[in-house]
Amino acid sequence: MDFRLPGFDSPLFATLHHLMDVPDEADKSFNAPTRTYVRDARAMAATPVDVKECPGSYAFIVDMPGLKSGDIKVQVEDDNVLVISGERKREEEKEGAKYLRMERRVGKFMRKFALPENANTEAVSAACRDGVLTVTVEKLPPPEPKKPKTVEVKVA
Repeated sequence: MDFRLPGFDSPLFATLHHLMDVPDEADKSFNAPTRTYVRDARAMAATPVDVKECPGSYAFIVDMPGLKSGDIKVQVEDDNVLVISGERKREEEKEGAKYLRMERRVGKFMRKFALPENANTEAVSAACRDGVLTVTVEKLPPPEPKKPKTVEVKVA
């Protein structure tokens, strides 16, 4: 089905329209993204994070309801990239029960953050409390101000 409206024929809308369509078996192309990939990409992009700068650290705060600490992974890559990832799994269905509506996100999630130069990547901690993950990255102390160097003047 083609639901094109006047004024909505930009390349962005065409791409979104293409991603939302369910292709027929004959129309499936080898390189087309699968619905699972699109769903996972949306879940990763939709993981909201608050980033806060404190006097001595940076804090990354992520809502993670229902996740255990074993389902969450916090890493520092390439010496300055903080990666928060994990997977939220669906509960196993009980005999005779069926979903009437499924709105909670499941699947993999991941967020990456380039850390500032003054971030101490050796002092990273993470704590999950009441479904909220807080990753704290300590700041390096400011560099000592350079003192002027006195050069002795010799008689030539």
